Amino acid sequence: MTKSELVQRLAEANPHLYQRDVEAIVTAIFDEIAGALSRGDRVELRGFGAFSVKRRDARVGRNPRTGDSVQVSEKHIPFFKTGKQLRDRLNQLGC
Repeated sequence: MTKSELVQRLAEANPHLYQRDVEAIVTAIFDEIAGALSRGDRVELRGFGAFSVKRRDARVGRNPRTGDSVQVSEKHIPFFKTGKQLRDRLNQLGC
């Protein structure tokens, strides 16, 4: 599902709201999650899951094409861990 599909479904489920307002709400939620992660905070949505940031240390990698050693710098990556209710719901569906 894309962001625009999410906005469309929420707008259809809430006909009393304008689509532009639903889009603004969805954008605000995503911006808040991204902002919290960029500050190093953890974002937990009960029943859905938790977003956090993990740190990957600097390392020496290999260029797969040439085999040369390449220095890979330290980086921070987003990480998502599903909540128990979401895992249970997915397992009931047989996904």
